[in-house]
This record gives sequence, C-alpha cells and structure tokens, in this order.
Amino acid sequence: MAFYAYVTREQLAGFDTYKYSAVDSNPLSIYVMHPFWNSFVKILPKWLAPNLITFTGFMFLVLNFLMLAAFDSDFYASAPGHVHVPSWVWIAAGLLNFIAYTLDGVDGKQARRTNSSTPLGELFDHGLDSWACIFFVVTVYSIFGRGETGVGVRTLYFILWVVLFSFILSHWEKYNTGVLFLPWGYDISQVTISVVYIVTSVVGVEAWYSPIFWKFHYRDLFTVMILGCAFTVTLPMSLYNVFKAYRNNTLKQHSCYESFLPFLSPVLLFILCTLWVHFSPSDIIEDQPRMFYFLVGTAFSNITCKLIVCQMSNTRCQPLSWILLPVAVGVAVILTELGKQNETLILYCLTALVAVAHIHYGVCVVVQLSRHFKIYAFSLKKRSAD
Repeated sequence: MAFYAYVTREQLAGFDTYKYSAVDSNPLSIYVMHPFWNSFVKILPKWLAPNLITFTGFMFLVLNFLMLAAFDSDFYASAPGHVHVPSWVWIAAGLLNFIAYTLDGVDGKQARRTNSSTPLGELFDHGLDSWACIFFVVTVYSIFGRGETGVGVRTLYFILWVVLFSFILSHWEKYNTGVLFLPWGYDISQVTISVVYIVTSVVGVEAWYSPIFWKFHYRDLFTVMILGCAFTVTLPMSLYNVFKAYRNNTLKQHSCYESFLPFLSPVLLFILCTLWVHFSPSDIIEDQPRMFYFLVGTAFSNITCKLIVCQMSNTRCQPLSWILLPVAVGVAVILTELGKQNETLILYCLTALVAVAHIHYGVCVVVQLSRHFKIYAFSLKKRSAD
C-alpha cells in the first residue's frame, strides 16, 4: 500500500499543541460503566497497547456484522415463514457487542495507566467509532428485520442517518467549542443492544412483534429509542453547548458559515444517497440493503475522520470531501441506460472503491502520526529518535 501524507504540516503542528478536553455527564456512564471499566482495566497487562485494545473492540463489531450477514443476509430471518437465526448467534452477538463496548471504554484508561496517551490514540478511537456506527446499527436490524410486520429497509436507511448525524454532532460541538461532550445516547444504546441480543436468544424474535398496546409493538421501541435519544437528548444538548460557548464568547469559529461548515459534506452525501434510493431503477435499497448501508456508513466515516483531524489540530474543516466525487459519479451513472442495466455491479464496485480509499486514508494517517510522535501504533515501544 503506497504511503500518502494526508495530514498537512499545519495539522501536524496543531496536533503538537493538542490537549484532550471532554465532558461525560451521563449518569449511566459515571455511576455504572466507569466503575466497571476502572476495575476491568486492572486485569489487562501493562504491555498491552491502548490502540490494540481499540482495534480489537472494533473488530468484534465487524465480526458481529459478518456473522449476522451469514445467517441473515437479506434481513428476512426474523420474518414469519423464514429460517430463523439460531439462538446461540444472538448470545454471541450480545457478548461480542458488550465486549466491544467495554474495550472502547477502557482503551483510554489503559493509555493513562501506561502513560502512553497521545493524540493518535484519541483519533484512532474516534475514527473507528465513526465507522462502527454502521456495524452495530445494521447488525441489530436482523432482530427487527423486514417482512410484512418488520422495520422496512427504507425506514432503517433513515434511522441509520439519524445515528450517523448524532455521532458527528459531538465532533461538530468540539470543532466549535474545543470540548468533546460525550453523547448520552451512546452508552444507553450499547447497553440496551447487548441486553436485547441476549433476551432475543431466550424469547425468540417473535416476541418483538407482540403488541404492547393497540398497534405499537416491542419492535417499534427500536425506532423510538434511536429517534428519542437523537432528537430529545443529543441534538438539544449539542445546540445548547454551542450556544453556551457563543454566549460566553469562547466559540472557536467566528461566523455561522464556518460553524456549520462540517455539515456540508455529510449533507451532500445524504442527498446523493437518497437520490439514488429514490430514483434507483432496480430498487437497490430493497435488493441490496446490506451493501448499500455499508457504502453509506463507510463514506460517512471517511468524512467524519477528516473532521476529527481538523478539530483536533485546530485547523479549518474543508468544505467538500473528495470521497463525494465517486459517489456523485455513481449516482449520475445509474440514471443512464448503462446504470439501469448494471446497477448492482456499480454498487459493488463503488463500495469496494470507497472502502479501499477509506482504509488507505486510515492506515496512512496512523503511520504518519506514529512517525511524527515517534511511537508505534500497536506497541508501547518508542521509536528511535533517528
């Protein structure tokens, strides 16, 4: 893999002066999870690099995604008349999800415990978190999958976007305020999802289709929980924190345009993907939902990672991400006769291109910052000064 210096000299200089600043006010996190993580981290060997913990947790989510893809490729396994996912798969999914969540919670503690905290660790953590959104949302969808009474793939498409924008909100806050306000919805959702997996292994997916009252089913709680966390907690708190910084004259951006610049690329990506869904000649979201979600989540993660680099290095966010170009070309092609005949092939090729480009970006940034800070990404050993 050819190396490319994605991080500019100005950004590297910004990383040299970076100081971590975060606020976690979630009662679940403060009174339950942090005490648990403080105990759990003590059993980890001190030679274990924090970034290795982060990456292992992320790979557990990928494993969950692949496991459910194998047993429920088209999201029909929970529908009546279809072969259901075995109970042991739900148990494995619950355990893997909770372990991944736990590792994500202790990586920073391990860094402080081993005196190995660096800006690279935070960037690596949050960068993988931005990609993890697609994996845990799409994986849990297998429980409430489509079918006559399930959650439609179009509904999940918009739910996924709510999750993605909820994630980027916290980094938009930090871009404007200099402080990372950790969202309440993350801890609540991760604990809930882990429990739901385990409960599903006991009661079966049929239980989620039982009505609670009138026509409101247990499966509808999936949608209500995500929308409720986003619009009644995450969004209002984000807007309030930015407004408070403005009122206290501590806002880092000095115009409305600059403040909202980080949303330009994600909104354009949303528009492009939604146009594809709407005008798709073969109804691609119904035919290839899992691949389409993966494309959306990967492109979004790439855009978010670039924002995180800018907010950590205190540099200006670029208005447009180049990852939008192949997506825009793909959407344009499907409107032609060539696209109508080869839409699935175009989706697979575009997804592969975006995934490879994102991985290349991530690897190169990690290598570049590792060299800059004279450290190894997955080892506590120090690089030589040469």
